[in-house]
Amino acid sequence: MHKVLDKSKFHNFNKMNKTTITSGKRKTAKATAVLVEGTGIIKINKIPYTRLPQLRRLGIEEPLMIAREILKDVNVDIEVTTHGGGKEGQAEAARLAIARALVKYSKSDALKKAYAAYDKTLLVADVRRKEANKPGDSKARSRRQKSYR
Repeated sequence: MHKVLDKSKFHNFNKMNKTTITSGKRKTAKATAVLVEGTGIIKINKIPYTRLPQLRRLGIEEPLMIAREILKDVNVDIEVTTHGGGKEGQAEAARLAIARALVKYSKSDALKKAYAAYDKTLLVADVRRKEANKPGDSKARSRRQKSYR
């Protein structure tokens, strides 16, 4: 016989069904965004995004502002966890993860097209990486200096 799932064991069973999880990468930074229906609270590494430096905050607000313009009513809570890379790479990875989560959650082609028209990197990760150092050289492109003395 099949066992019946006891929903009382799960706190917030209704919210579990409306959870969207996405990820984003930038250089060596990785971000995972968990989007749940809510009141509009956005946290990055358990800190409200409004406490970030201004330029990083503006970068993270971009996908939210476009989503509000297209969808009008965006009542979601987003929790982003980042690791690896530097501060700027983490901010850009979080921006990508948030944009992907909003598109996946809303299932809106209009939002996807608006993101693509505004900035392609809102949906597609930037795959550029640091070039490897070559043997016998100090950097990736610079060559050894010669001395004729």
